[in-house]
Amino acid sequence: MTDPAPDTDTDTLARTAAMPDAARDAGSIFRAHVSLADLNALSTDTAMEPLGIVFTQIGRDYLRATMPVDARTRQPYGLLHGGASVLLAETLGSSAGNLCAPEGRVCVGIEINANHLRAVRNGVVTGTARPLHVGGRTQVWEIRIEDDRGHLACISRLTLAVVPRS
Repeated sequence: MTDPAPDTDTDTLARTAAMPDAARDAGSIFRAHVSLADLNALSTDTAMEPLGIVFTQIGRDYLRATMPVDARTRQPYGLLHGGASVLLAETLGSSAGNLCAPEGRVCVGIEINANHLRAVRNGVVTGTARPLHVGGRTQVWEIRIEDDRGHLACISRLTLAVVPRS
């Protein structure tokens, strides 16, 4: 899978997870001390764990995860369930949002939409979240979900409120 072109509407870029922490610090909206292992550990005992969602990459300006298309995520007609796609999308957008929220603040979802564009029957889907807007009170994330062949299966937009941590 090739990386989409960088988001030019925002100056918020993340560095690749493969880079050393010191290299990821400069100019990154994502917290350098958060690793893929940290993100995946947060999935324990959540809706993400039984659905098999796994964070796979912290990129230059994106967060990526995969989800299997199997009995856990299919609807009765043998297709990827739209609700599973939305769960993947909200997981990615909310996680990415919280990774760039200022200290003492968290992001909570206030709206999500999804357009299901292509049926997926099996394999693995890959979701990629990119920021459209990262502000002090709100964030907006676009999440693209693609099948094994890189075909767009679902496009989602998530709006988050940035609120004080309680």
